[in-house]
Amino acid sequence: MSNTSSRGGYLIPAERIENAILEVRGQKVMLDADLAALYGATTRRLKEQVRCNRRRFPAGFMFELSLGELDELVAKCDRLSRLEHSSIPPFVFTEHGAVMPASVLRSNRAVEVSVFVVKAFVRMRGMLADRRRLALKLAELGSRLAVPDRRFLEVFAALKALMRPPDRPRGKLGF
Repeated sequence: MSNTSSRGGYLIPAERIENAILEVRGQKVMLDADLAALYGATTRRLKEQVRCNRRRFPAGFMFELSLGELDELVAKCDRLSRLEHSSIPPFVFTEHGAVMPASVLRSNRAVEVSVFVVKAFVRMRGMLADRRRLALKLAELGSRLAVPDRRFLEVFAALKALMRPPDRPRGKLGF
């Protein structure tokens, strides 16, 4: 994916979408406020449309965070500090659900931006798969050595550290 995507006059930094993708309940998701901003709508309008069109958003597409999950996300990610005192937990949208707001918001921007959202999720899934493949190859190589060389072990440890996902979600980029 390029650093910026332009379609129909909308310029969206790829990092903006990728940095909005979080992991909750073992799934990659996007917050309602982040999707609303991308689609050119208010969070209130997005939530309104989701509630009016509940059939388009089954459990596998979207869910509401618990207050505990919200507190945990806010503690882990500085960019979510605006939600710290929120008593209304946000909706989060999975990869499949993140494109559905385009069908209920009914704006040209929402339809066009949904393509970039899908591409960002696909790219992140590919990066995760690449990381797993590399880890398997390194483990295989390490097991082939009868007596591992100290230098190999140092390189192996460094590569494993680089492949480990960051402890905290990435900060806000592209704004």
